Amino acid sequence: MKHLGIGIGWRPEIAAAVEELPGIDWVEAVAENLCPGHLPDSLLRLRERGVTVVPHGVSLGIGGADRPDAGRLEALAARALCLESPLVTEHIAFVRAGGPMTASPDLEAGHLLPVPRTWDALHVLCENVRIAQDSLPVPLALENIAALISWPGEELTEGQFLAELVDRTGVRLLIDVANLHTNHVNRGEDPAAALDELPVEAIAYVHVAGGVEKDGVWHDTHAHPVTASVLDVLSLLRTRVDPPGVLLERDDAFPPTAELAHELTAIRETLSVRRPAPGSVRSSHPAAPVGAVSGQARQRLALAETSLLSALVAGTPAPEGFDSRRLSVQSRSLAAKRADVVAKVAPELPGLLGAGYRQAFLSYARSRPMRGGYRRDALDFAEHMLSTGRPADAAVRRRLTLWWEERAAPRPPTRTTRIARAARARLTGNPRGTRRLPRADTPATATGA
Repeated sequence: MKHLGIGIGWRPEIAAAVEELPGIDWVEAVAENLCPGHLPDSLLRLRERGVTVVPHGVSLGIGGADRPDAGRLEALAARALCLESPLVTEHIAFVRAGGPMTASPDLEAGHLLPVPRTWDALHVLCENVRIAQDSLPVPLALENIAALISWPGEELTEGQFLAELVDRTGVRLLIDVANLHTNHVNRGEDPAAALDELPVEAIAYVHVAGGVEKDGVWHDTHAHPVTASVLDVLSLLRTRVDPPGVLLERDDAFPPTAELAHELTAIRETLSVRRPAPGSVRSSHPAAPVGAVSGQARQRLALAETSLLSALVAGTPAPEGFDSRRLSVQSRSLAAKRADVVAKVAPELPGLLGAGYRQAFLSYARSRPMRGGYRRDALDFAEHMLSTGRPADAAVRRRLTLWWEERAAPRPPTRTTRIARAARARLTGNPRGTRRLPRADTPATATGA
C-alpha cells in the first residue's frame, strides 16, 4: 500500500491554513463536495506541490440493503481519476432505507448509521463491496464508524466483522481511532480487543479526530480538539502496526492554524513512540458459509434498517431490543445536524427567519423525514412554512416566497393543492403526497465519519 505519511482533512474553511501547515504529505477531501474539472484552486496548488489528494465518500451507503447506486459509484470513480488518487474511501454504514423491498417510503438519515454485525449484514456488505470494487479504478478502503446505539442480537464483534470483510473481499481498511474510542464510551467496546481481532495489515490509513463527552455520551463532533484518550487508542494501534498514513479530521469550529499544527505535532509524537505490542492473537469465531447473497438476506436487512431509521427520523416506535433512551438521543442529534446542514446549504433561510429558524426547522423535522438530500430538504421546509402561512411578517414571507420560487416551482402550493396532495397521499401511501421536485445532489458533511 502507498505510504501516505501525515495528512489533514481539506475543507474550504481551512484551505489557506492547510497550504501553510508544514509537513503535510497528503490531504483528504469529501468526494461529494468536489466537481471534476472544477477543482478548488487550493487543491490544485497542493497537487502541484506533490501533495496526494484522496476522495472520501460519505453518501454511498455501502452497508445498506440495496446494491450500491451505479451513479454514485461512477461519480466516486470520476473524482479518483481527476485527482489521480491512489485509492478512494467510504464508510461501513447505511444512510438510507425503505423503498420496494420494505413497501415503505424512502428515508434518508443525513448521517452515517451502523450496520448490524450479523451474518446477513456481512453477506450483503461483502457483495456490495465487490460491486463497488468492480466499478472503481483504484482500490477501495472502508472506515469503521462511530455509533451511539447498538443493535440487539449481534453475532460478531467489530474486529471479527472487519476481519471477515477483509478475508472475503480483500478490501482495505480506514481505521478511525476516534470512532473506536467513541464506541468504547457509548457501547462499552474495548478498543484493544477490536485492534487484536482486526487484520491490521489491511489498514490503508488512520483517522484521528476530536469530540466531547456530555452526560456520559461521547459525541464524535470533529469540532473539538483531539483528546489524550483518542491519542491513547492511536498509541495502541501503533504497537501493532506502522500505519501507512495518519490524518487529522476537523469539520467545524475551525481553530487557528497554530492549533491545527499543535494537534498534528501531537499525532507525530504519538507515532514516534512504539511500545511493545501486547501478546494477543486474533480471536476465532464460528465460520459461516460464503455463498451467494439471498434475496431473503437483503430483505431481512432492509426491514431491520428501515425500522431503525424510521424510529430515528419519523417518530415510529423503537424496534424491539433497542435502548429507547439512546434512540431518543440519536434522534435529537440527527435533527440538530439536519438543521445545521440545511442552514449551511441554504444560508438564506436562517437569514430570513432569524432566531426563529432553528425552532421552526426542528418542529418541521419531527414529522417530516428527509427523502431527497439537504437541498431538497431546504426547499421542502420553505414550502411547509409558506403553506402554513408563516412567517407572520408579510414582508419576510414575500422574500421567502421569492426564494422558493427561484429554486423550486412557479408558486407555492395553494390550499386546494394541499388538500389534493393529502387525498393522493391516502391513496398512494405517500405520507406527504408531494410532487417530485428535481433531484438535487446531497451535499456532504463528514461529521461522524
